[in-house]
Amino acid sequence: MNSSEPDQPWKPKWNPWLIAIAVMSATFMEVLDTSISNVALPHIGGSLAATTEEATWMVTSYLVANAIVLPLTGWISSTFGRKNFLLVCIAIFTLASLLSGAATSLNQLILFRILQGLGGGAMQPTAQAILFESFPPEKRGQAMAFYGMGIVVAPILGPIVGGWLTDNYSWRWTFYINLPVGILASFLVWMILEDPPYLKQDKGGKVDFAGFLFLVIWVGSLQIMLDKGQLEDWFESPLILFLGACFVLFLILFVVWESTRKNPIVDLSIFKDRTFALSTMLITMVGGVLYGTLTLGPLFLQQLRGYPAFDAGLAVAPRGAGAMASMMFVGALLAKFDGRVFVCIGFCLLSLSNHMLGNLNMNTGVDQVVFPNILAGIGMGLVFVPLATIANDKLPARKISTASGVFNLMRNLGGGVGIAMSTTLLSRGSQFHQSRLTEHTHIYSQQMAEWQAKVQPGMQAVVGDQGWIVALAGTVAQQANMLAYIDAYTVMSWVCLACAPFVFLLSKPSGKAGPPGVH
Repeated sequence: MNSSEPDQPWKPKWNPWLIAIAVMSATFMEVLDTSISNVALPHIGGSLAATTEEATWMVTSYLVANAIVLPLTGWISSTFGRKNFLLVCIAIFTLASLLSGAATSLNQLILFRILQGLGGGAMQPTAQAILFESFPPEKRGQAMAFYGMGIVVAPILGPIVGGWLTDNYSWRWTFYINLPVGILASFLVWMILEDPPYLKQDKGGKVDFAGFLFLVIWVGSLQIMLDKGQLEDWFESPLILFLGACFVLFLILFVVWESTRKNPIVDLSIFKDRTFALSTMLITMVGGVLYGTLTLGPLFLQQLRGYPAFDAGLAVAPRGAGAMASMMFVGALLAKFDGRVFVCIGFCLLSLSNHMLGNLNMNTGVDQVVFPNILAGIGMGLVFVPLATIANDKLPARKISTASGVFNLMRNLGGGVGIAMSTTLLSRGSQFHQSRLTEHTHIYSQQMAEWQAKVQPGMQAVVGDQGWIVALAGTVAQQANMLAYIDAYTVMSWVCLACAPFVFLLSKPSGKAGPPGVH
């Protein structure tokens, strides 16, 4: 690769905010699709003669294909041109959305979702790289705030929009809704976007097929392992053991191979920059907390408080409002203040939010859920925008596409880990607490005698003299689930708090003018 950089800062012909609208219209659509169809899984399964568990492969296939493309963005952009690549991605994603909505069998839907994931995977890092290059250094914080709104708010809105479309129309409209957005995004990108001159310096070179194969295997193995681990009882399952071994082996092969290639498909030299490496670690944690808590909240409200799916989604939606509010002001303040301070405060707010959610009980109402979620949204905004800006601050312009792809890949993989950890903590925690509660539940205690006297008359009319035993079993299971939720939120709180000190190991943002990443 030619390592030379342009002598003068590159400026696009169009207003940067028009460019931002063009690329983010496609990116918001793609990120929304990671969660919009999740609430429709029972409807999809019923419509296509499949179980809900089988229908989850529709989600897994999309995430695997999406993750594979993310780190390849830099190489493909420099080979074929970023504008051409983005146009092709939008076209593939839009066509696959149409085909997914029209699918008549589960196998068809899985195939079309793989195609959709391949088209959508590159949109996130491409949008981030374009925004970083199009805006001058003093306005990159605002650009990352605009980008962050799509990345953080879209997964929160997904279940709400998906639930409304499914209830009022059909699950197929969770895919058809992408068609007008995709057409509009294609037109805007075609009209407005242009490739910077230094992107054209890396054309040509031998294709790294071996590196691509290693990447596909380790990313795919990890994603499927995280998605199916709890259902398969984790490492008690031969399938999970096999996937875990594939993940470790091919990840090592991938790192060794890419580190020794002249033209690697993923340039791992970006990790020599300490700030980028540490930022990537922190964004992985952010992804885990974001998706982990988004899994816990609706489940708690549905399983223990009896809320419908749509209402549960609405109860956690204020998190999006908090994120948008904090991103709007933090983007403008980054030009004047040290972004690391905002990231540290953000992690502390995330910790506090999860601590508050860890104090929930069976009498918790919606109002007690809303404020911690707003606080979590504010924390997400304070972490994401400065961290995305700081991560690319010292990198050469020609490496920003690759860095953005890897950065977004790790955030998504962190989300997979967060979801897997949350569901595992709930399942194993419920079993543990139910066992402990049962040990301390016996007929000779005064509390038990008082509880039995209170419950038995009502239960006797329904299920007979032993009805109180049925009520007791249900109460113990309910309390065990409640304690498991508390444990999961507590773990999330400590993870966030542990991340805060690492922020100040990042290099202080330079804020110097010049081409992106050239200082």
